[in-house]
Amino acid sequence: MNKQKIILYTRDGCMQCKMTKRYLSEHQVDFQEINISENPASAAYLREKGFASVPLVFRQDQDAPIVGFRPEALQKLVG
Repeated sequence: MNKQKIILYTRDGCMQCKMTKRYLSEHQVDFQEINISENPASAAYLREKGFASVPLVFRQDQDAPIVGFRPEALQKLVG
């Protein structure tokens, strides 16, 4: 299991967010979820950074996040 800090940005009603969250959970990847529907400041932060959609998976040691539900990219997180 990877020990890097992982942050997953999601929103309510987002199927790709649910699929990403399920994938990470099923593969025992520890992550912090930030729901932008419940946290408008996080939504504003992401917009300022140029992101217009979720899910976004940020890993501490990577410059660019995983955008959308991308199992092939998520596989790299599970080792």
